[in-house]
Amino acid sequence: MSSMTTTAALPRVALPARRVTALQRRIRIERTALVLILLVYMIPVMWLVATAYKPPKDMFSSPPAFLFEPTLLNFRRVFEVFDVWQLLKSSLVISIGSAVLSLLLGVPAGYALARSRWRYAIGVAYLFLAVRTVPIIATLLPFYLMMRDIGLLGTWWAVILINTTLNCAFVTWMMFSYFRSLPKDMEEAALTDGCTLWGAFWRVALPTVTPGIIASALFCVMFSWNDFLVAMFLTNSDSKPLSVALLAAFGTKDITWGTLGALAHFSTVPIMLMALFLNRYFVQGLTKGVH
Repeated sequence: MSSMTTTAALPRVALPARRVTALQRRIRIERTALVLILLVYMIPVMWLVATAYKPPKDMFSSPPAFLFEPTLLNFRRVFEVFDVWQLLKSSLVISIGSAVLSLLLGVPAGYALARSRWRYAIGVAYLFLAVRTVPIIATLLPFYLMMRDIGLLGTWWAVILINTTLNCAFVTWMMFSYFRSLPKDMEEAALTDGCTLWGAFWRVALPTVTPGIIASALFCVMFSWNDFLVAMFLTNSDSKPLSVALLAAFGTKDITWGTLGALAHFSTVPIMLMALFLNRYFVQGLTKGVH
């Protein structure tokens, strides 16, 4: 009771008026800068949305037509020219297939590196990260010839395998940092209770790093969904994803901007919704460092 009375009796420390004014000014400046930066990033998105719903006569009107009567003509043309559902299916199969294979290979590899007593384990982890930074154009020709020789050129598997090669290295590095941050006591207790090494990994370590697994999967899906160069060279008309189909809007004489804007909706909206609803896992994946 006496401690509560003492706490309540402590005087409140009032900030000087000059300091309060400076703090408020700083907050206003930061908010203004944040709004300006957001507008700069949102201008291409707003232009894309407006182009998709603009009539052809207002597409390049001078001065620009900011107020116009929306139309679905561009979307109707997209469904007439493209097999949208097949394109969506290809993008989903490639993205999810690459993510699943990358997790199946990268998660155990990250765990093995994290629990390794080898003093060069961290160096190997960074080596995996360096693999992800290799320019894709440098490996495209060897992969093209390899897929042609084994008969996978023009199929989903060709893109899934090369994306898995790159994404698996990234997953290994990320999961290495997650597993390394876990205390070994829980796994040692499981081993003492009779668990095998696989049991300690499956029942103890793996459930603990679920946020890291989700973050890794999301990054893999994003990388594969937005991939253009690999998909363009290794797929055909039956297996190409949405990222490659966008190139069809660029004709030899002009660019059908309305068609490009409408088709881009199907390419950007799913990945934007995923990032919007699962953004906390992205933040965890970006801020989790190697310990």
